[in-house]
Amino acid sequence: MSAAAKSARKGRPAAAGRPRTAARLAAVQALYQAEHGSISPETVLDEFVRHRVGGQEGAPLAAGPLDEGAAPGADVPLLARIVRGYAVNAEALDGVVAASLAEDWPLARLDPVLRALLRAAAAELFDAKGPPARAVINEYMDVAHGFFGGEEPRFANGVLDRIARTLRGPEFATGLG
Repeated sequence: MSAAAKSARKGRPAAAGRPRTAARLAAVQALYQAEHGSISPETVLDEFVRHRVGGQEGAPLAAGPLDEGAAPGADVPLLARIVRGYAVNAEALDGVVAASLAEDWPLARLDPVLRALLRAAAAELFDAKGPPARAVINEYMDVAHGFFGGEEPRFANGVLDRIARTLRGPEFATGLG
């Protein structure tokens, strides 16, 4: 287990001091909020950048507690890429996520936060020029441990592995991921 995951289990945010992890955490929160409030991901992204991160894209970021919905120090361009990447490719990405679940476990049955986490990770893995798949999985596992204390992170790990192998299969075949 990574240090960030251990920290999250001790009640400290997994993303503290880690801009890319903070961006991924914020992306999960934004996608959850978009679905829960029936709001466009672009609208939620704008709200996150202005109120939870603390500035426009590329502007200095505000500090604040993650457990109050803030995303201090988040890498705003990464946050925007993930949320917009999901928004533009939602149907295809939901198809990949759904295909990675057991046949008797439809996407709608997932906990909404877990669904948002899988969607954010799928959006990031969909970008072939993004970070290596295994690095993306590790980051989202840290985020999962920040949200869940039960079996959900283990479940997420298996699904993320299947998603990554679907979207980035060559990385696993060559050992690059």
